[in-house]
Amino acid sequence: MIYNKIRELREDRDWTQQHVADLLFINRRTYSAYENGINAMSPEILIKLSEIYQTSVDYLLGLTEKIEPYPRKGK
Repeated sequence: MIYNKIRELREDRDWTQQHVADLLFINRRTYSAYENGINAMSPEILIKLSEIYQTSVDYLLGLTEKIEPYPRKGK
């Protein structure tokens, strides 16, 4: 699966792959492999990216076009 949304969100913010990789505490090459669909992302990485980009995991996966995050329980 190619995660086009994470590339779009990163580029919209003018962030480098290295910057996002640093936020995730991973290697840039690993992050690049996620964007290009070479490696699948773990649920933990998807959740962290949704927090970084302030969106939902469903949006990152292309399951919805609604970019706003879902309300969190208890907030």
